[in-house]
Amino acid sequence: METWTSAAASAAPAGVTAPPGLREAKKQETRQLISDHATRLFIEQGFENTTIAEIAAASRVAKKTVTNYFARKEDLALDHQDEFRATLARVVTSRRPGESALAALRRAFEAAVAAQDPVAGFSGPDFSRMITDSPTLSACLRNLHDQREQALAGALAEAVGARPDDITVRTVAGLLGAVHRVLFQRIQDLTLAGHTNDEIARTMANEAARAFGLLEPAVGDYAIA
Repeated sequence: METWTSAAASAAPAGVTAPPGLREAKKQETRQLISDHATRLFIEQGFENTTIAEIAAASRVAKKTVTNYFARKEDLALDHQDEFRATLARVVTSRRPGESALAALRRAFEAAVAAQDPVAGFSGPDFSRMITDSPTLSACLRNLHDQREQALAGALAEAVGARPDDITVRTVAGLLGAVHRVLFQRIQDLTLAGHTNDEIARTMANEAARAFGLLEPAVGDYAIA
């Protein structure tokens, strides 16, 4: 989990109004503190068994402060939601000249695996088990995959000058979204089976090539920049 340095989070002296940058850093520090304590409690006692009141007490803030930063309890556990939703669409939008949507997404996934990016699924056994053991978080993750696919469809539609509900756009988005969903789950399964991130990265380098290769005949030349 990402943390903020104590220097960036230090409060202004008494009677002095903190500048906007410092106030924002303090807010981010508080948000991260709440998220870290929430994740620890979810892992220790389960998502469904943890209350907002317990999270507030562990974070030494009021319950209202928790809900001000996180509208839903699920948001406390899945704190990379915005990044997750936007990833595929952003890759398509920023693809290189002459590069197809499939080629750009394959390149980006390979880079994410090499970096062992948590957004690609490299979140560690405790976090993976927390998601798997919680019906609520499992449903939330499925919904995030759906939302990511919808965002991808929008980016593809813009790339080829079609409507987002065009059947070809939706089919291509479904195929590309599905391969990422399968690969994400594969990383989670290998994590829960006890493999290290380095082992998983080596396995995924081969399996991702096979998975993306299956789509090449169908959509390999779609949305070339």
